[in-house]
Amino acid sequence: MSTTRRRFVAGSSALAALPLAAGLAPKAAAQATWPTQPITLVVPYAAGGGADIVARELAQLLSPKLGQPLVVDNKGGAAGGIGTHFVARARSDGYTVLYAVGTNIVLNPHILKNFTISTLDDLVPVVQTTDYQYVLAVHPDVPAKTAMELAALARKEPGKLTFSSSGVGGNNHLCGVLFAHAAGVELTHVPYKGTGPALLDVINGVITMNFSSLPPAVAQIKAGKLRALAVTGSRRVKSLPDVPTLEEAGFKGLVVKGWHGLFVPAKTPAEIVDRLEKETKAALGDPKMENALAKDGLEMPPTQSRAQFAEAVRNEHAFWATKLKELNLKFE
Repeated sequence: MSTTRRRFVAGSSALAALPLAAGLAPKAAAQATWPTQPITLVVPYAAGGGADIVARELAQLLSPKLGQPLVVDNKGGAAGGIGTHFVARARSDGYTVLYAVGTNIVLNPHILKNFTISTLDDLVPVVQTTDYQYVLAVHPDVPAKTAMELAALARKEPGKLTFSSSGVGGNNHLCGVLFAHAAGVELTHVPYKGTGPALLDVINGVITMNFSSLPPAVAQIKAGKLRALAVTGSRRVKSLPDVPTLEEAGFKGLVVKGWHGLFVPAKTPAEIVDRLEKETKAALGDPKMENALAKDGLEMPPTQSRAQFAEAVRNEHAFWATKLKELNLKFE
């Protein structure tokens, strides 16, 4: 169906609904016709990172289903905290949606000093969009071909090796902290405003390593601009089949996985949340999206209801509250 034809059909449907909407209160009428204007999809990181890449791929498929453009707005900084706060404080009208990384919701509240919202109370989970893991990537000139060799190199010169991240509290920061803890080494953390710029400085030889999300890293690894030493999940990824997991590399129990998901401000009308969930799941089921995720090295999320996703978020939030105290991890 052409764009002109699609807009005409969408407009005809809206006109057909006018007699019904005319008898509703203004708020109910707005809910019945949502969306009637472009939707802002807030990515709480700089452009070029994993979340940004997937959000833009999803937006292309979701926009036609909603009948309105989804405009990606990058609000990086504070490990996703700035963008997360922005959406939590936005109007609850369905026109501001957060494309969140799991750590924005379940980890940052426990470790960021200026985190002034409750991700469990001020945001509503809509749908999980991906499952994924990270890849430990170094500049090709780093004299280490395995994760264990990298640890040995760090052990010889404490604090000299650097790792970049999307900001304090991001999953790639967490990966670096957990890796250093498991290896018994000291690494120097250098935070950025997103994975894109953080990874670029590894490619440029400014930073030693990065635990990158897969979308921005895979192409650079295959082009020889980065060397992959290990992935952080419980199994290898299809896009990098020759790269071992950290467990396979000798770091038993060191598994870090992540996810992306859509969230809206609390008190967003249930009808709007229902529609957004339905259409997003339809977009995720599109073969184009499945192929894009596979190309990016990501996996489809588990099949679950919105209530199950919300429960998983609460459980992971509670897990990290306990785990951080148990490990006594420091996030300066």
